[in-house]
Amino acid sequence: MSEAEAATAVNVAGKLGFKAGDLVQELGYDEDVDFDFRDHLEAGLESDLLTEDDQEVVDGVIMWWRGGDGDLVDALVDSLTSLGPGGVVWLLTPKHGRDGYVPPADVQEAAPTAGLHSTSTAGVSREWLATRLVSRRKQ
Repeated sequence: MSEAEAATAVNVAGKLGFKAGDLVQELGYDEDVDFDFRDHLEAGLESDLLTEDDQEVVDGVIMWWRGGDGDLVDALVDSLTSLGPGGVVWLLTPKHGRDGYVPPADVQEAAPTAGLHSTSTAGVSREWLATRLVSRRKQ
C-alpha cells in the first residue's frame, strides 16, 4: 500500500470515528455497495469488517440501506444487537437521484423509534451518504 493509499484508508476510518483495532460490523451488504469505500475502511481498521453472522461486541456498525429494503425501524433495532456501549451506527443510503434513495425524513422518523438519534451526515462516496446514529441518552 502506498503512502497516499494508507492516508486515504486512515482518513476514511477517521472520518467515521474509527481507528485501527476497532471492530466494525457490516449489515446490508449487497453487490451495489461501494467496494473502494469498504477496502479503505478495512485498511484503516487494519481488519476485515465483521458480517451479520458474527456475534462479537462491536465498536460500530455500518449498515447499507436502500429504499425497499424493508422496515427501517426494525433494521435499526437489529443493528444494535452487537453494538457495545458508546458504539455508533453509520447508516449508508444512496444519494439523492440514485436507485434506492432514502429520503432523510425517513431516517429522521425511524431513528427515534429505534432508540437512536442522528448527529451528522457525511458523503462517503459518489453514490452513498452516511448518517451517524447514536443511542439516546438515558434521562
